[in-house]
Amino acid sequence: MATELAARPQTKASSTTVTAPRPARTVDETGLNFLFLVELLTKTLFLRGQLSLAELAAHLKLAVGVLEPLLAFMRTERLCEISRTSETETATAYNLTELGRLRAEDFLQKSQYAGAAPVSLQSYVEQVRKQSIADMQVTREKIAQAFQGIVIQEQILRQFGAAMNSGRAIFVYGPAGSGKTFISEHLVGLLSGNVAIPHAIVVDNEVIQVFDPLIHLPVEGEDEQSLMLDRRRIHDMRWVVCHRPVVRTGGELTLSMLDLDFDASARFYQAPPQVKANNGLLIIDDLGRQLAPAMAVMNRWIVPLDRRLDYLALHTGKKFVIPFDVIVVFSSNMPPKELADEAFLRRLGYKIFVGQLEENEYRAIAAQVCEELSIPHSESGIDYLLREHHYKEGRPLFACIPRDIFGQLRDIARYEGVAPELTPELLDWAWENYFARDFK
Repeated sequence: MATELAARPQTKASSTTVTAPRPARTVDETGLNFLFLVELLTKTLFLRGQLSLAELAAHLKLAVGVLEPLLAFMRTERLCEISRTSETETATAYNLTELGRLRAEDFLQKSQYAGAAPVSLQSYVEQVRKQSIADMQVTREKIAQAFQGIVIQEQILRQFGAAMNSGRAIFVYGPAGSGKTFISEHLVGLLSGNVAIPHAIVVDNEVIQVFDPLIHLPVEGEDEQSLMLDRRRIHDMRWVVCHRPVVRTGGELTLSMLDLDFDASARFYQAPPQVKANNGLLIIDDLGRQLAPAMAVMNRWIVPLDRRLDYLALHTGKKFVIPFDVIVVFSSNMPPKELADEAFLRRLGYKIFVGQLEENEYRAIAAQVCEELSIPHSESGIDYLLREHHYKEGRPLFACIPRDIFGQLRDIARYEGVAPELTPELLDWAWENYFARDFK
């Protein structure tokens, strides 16, 4: 997948716990076909070689009580055999027979997936509903904590707080440099509660990988291998308890990336970004900058936003429905009417405009940037920047400018071997270097 799916920053664990699915004790309780599991087990032994029962349980995330009848069947069919290890007289491990290796090669032609056992689509649908993003509450206190130390208008904070409680899509728009992306990324701090993410799901015996280590941040817990052998373990290890996910994508987004990604050589799928973002946030930045027409990109979301469901298709042509439990944050520099018609805009729960700053807000950001970059704060320097550049040239007071200008000022000071200060000379140099000029 071409889009960069960035992990959310580390956050403190929420006190809200998730009710993950209970562990499957039998093959029937896994919700999976018996022969599908035999194939998965055979491929695992082929690729990894001799394994003990504990190692198989840890790899496949299945309980011993599930594996035992599968291995017994494989022994009856002469697909595998038991060998004793040298550790103790009773310790055993499992190997494929020659017939088992031949069958494994056939199974790998169908699909090379040999990871954790997937969960059924029905189980996935039920779990997504149990941990819905719509059940998460955002309060004034949470907003204050997430945006602590950030200069932002109270009115905008209230809009974002209400929007996050709605569980609906949020459209953030305004001129470039006004801080839309910066604000959208800080919405991560409003997420609370943990969610259970499956390693994979299975649809019509086709495996779709869901868990993505670049997106899904596990909550620290007990050792998995010991839990697989502990009949008192608290949840099905095919699920990973994580913080609510955040997926970010931007101008590189294409319509094809929103469909299942089928690897023709490996013969299994990767879930699209909106599925990986289920129960969390999907931030689409630079809306309108994609290669596909903006209207086509927006129209792709009409059904999911309306029905909270998405429709996906396997390469075989089989279509299925999957939950769309996501707060989508669209961020754009373009006027809303250039991106979508009024009918679509009504489907977006909240339209939040982020424009230029008031002068006192601009000064506050400038002071923060001085501290971060170890530049002595100077009110006279900021006065000069405002008077001689912003106001004389009619440049709006955008949130990005102090950081960008002061960053370049620091860069040239390092080059010249002088202390970085908000002097007219250094500010003039940084300003002239920052803005592109017209030429003939």
